[in-house]
Amino acid sequence: MLQAADWSIMALSLKVAMAAVLGALPPACALAWLLSRVRFPGKVLLDALVHLPLVTPPVVVGWLLLGLLGPAAPAGRWLEAALGLELMFRWTGAAVAAGVMALPLMVRSMRLSFDGVDQRLENAARSLGASPVRVFWSVSVPLAAPGVLAALVLGFARALGEFGATIAFVSNIPGETRTLSLAIYSALQTPGGEGTATRLAVLSLLVSLAALIGSEAMVRKGRRHAS
Repeated sequence: MLQAADWSIMALSLKVAMAAVLGALPPACALAWLLSRVRFPGKVLLDALVHLPLVTPPVVVGWLLLGLLGPAAPAGRWLEAALGLELMFRWTGAAVAAGVMALPLMVRSMRLSFDGVDQRLENAARSLGASPVRVFWSVSVPLAAPGVLAALVLGFARALGEFGATIAFVSNIPGETRTLSLAIYSALQTPGGEGTATRLAVLSLLVSLAALIGSEAMVRKGRRHAS
């Protein structure tokens, strides 16, 4: 049975994962549409950079985030001075790390969904005088909605299981940055912590399985509507 500390870790993990996917949603949607609809020089390079976190060790991503958004970096100082956003050793930093790692999966799923949208419908809307922005929101996004929702679920599952980038960027602080994956790691490093690790691992597996089933259900629903 789960203990109070387990529920606290789960609540923090859910908060971090939700913040990660909501923060990654706007850039992921924009990048997916750009890669799906626009031809421009350097598109292959942009595509590679977007998907780089998928093939780069997560610890390297965390190290890069530390160099870009750490307290000694100009961007990190600006975020704290202008927006009051503290990332180091805070759950917000864990959300940033999880969002960066979830972004490639979200972009990939959304791009496939945008690729499946019939461009003739978009062209018809433009011929009726709709602006590109209105076409995007009134035609492209609604038709790609199942893929966008599936991307959110996949991104959430990826953010929930993030480990390497988080521990490298914001460390492993109980109650602040110790999410589910980091708590399992800490339990395995503690004598007699096998029971805690088992409980959290089973919980993590159940949540991830539910997310994958939900994502697949949304994709199938989108295919049925498209056909």
